[in-house]
Amino acid sequence: MSVSPASSRAGWHPSQPAGPGRPPSGQRRPTSTGTPSLTVTLCIPLTNEEALTPPARRLLEAARELLERGEATITAGPQRAEPVPVPRAPARPVPTPAAPALHILAASRSVLRDGEPLPLTRLEFDLLMHLVAHPRRVFTRLQLLAAVWGYEHAGVRTVDVHVRRLRGKVGVDVPLVTTVYGVGYRLADEARVTIDRTG
Repeated sequence: MSVSPASSRAGWHPSQPAGPGRPPSGQRRPTSTGTPSLTVTLCIPLTNEEALTPPARRLLEAARELLERGEATITAGPQRAEPVPVPRAPARPVPTPAAPALHILAASRSVLRDGEPLPLTRLEFDLLMHLVAHPRRVFTRLQLLAAVWGYEHAGVRTVDVHVRRLRGKVGVDVPLVTTVYGVGYRLADEARVTIDRTG
């Protein structure tokens, strides 16, 4: 059996085998009478069957077999150019803008945020310098009090207050001080800080 390209879009109508109350094969009752029927619409390009995918080739062979056995009929329909879905390229991740950088001028005890002066108090500057000088070390509040304030008699909450103020002045968009819960503070891994000890 051959299927012409003109039948590239067709409705396949499997018929029930003849029996009591059923018409012979090849005749169909209208579906409104309740007779079970299945209509499958296929759109398979027949110009080059070798290029078909294995599932499409198996489906075409099954349809031809049904037709040869007289268990289905073919009805040619109007040919329409169906839009072929074009696979979309995977979305590229949007690059995250780099966080603003801090530049510490050690000699003048000043800090620049993207070139703009950042007003820090003496203790805020000393706290920042101490954390930057030890980038991967975690400090307890008592250690910071001893290293930055020079004494351990002030309340440890003083450290929390100065860390909060330092973060506020630098800006929430600049990763700077990481809280290590239950321990203390350390310089953030993402912090972009450079030190000029001659400036």
